[in-house]
Amino acid sequence: MSDLSKRSTIYFEPSIHQALKVKAAATQHSISELVDEAIRLLMSEDQEDLAAFSDREDEKEISYEALLNDLKKHGKI
Repeated sequence: MSDLSKRSTIYFEPSIHQALKVKAAATQHSISELVDEAIRLLMSEDQEDLAAFSDREDEKEISYEALLNDLKKHGKI
């Protein structure tokens, strides 16, 4: 971790904490490194989701009722 790392306290359920300890030992990483990586992945997924929403903002919206009617009309349900 960099010298610019910030310290924080995180509380885990005991079983989750145990799993993290085992994974950390098995992968030779610290719990902090595992949590940091998980948060980075979560934020990356959020960014991808926001980009997908942005890409589709001009699409026509359809109500749930209209969607069901269309599916029925085309023999899908």
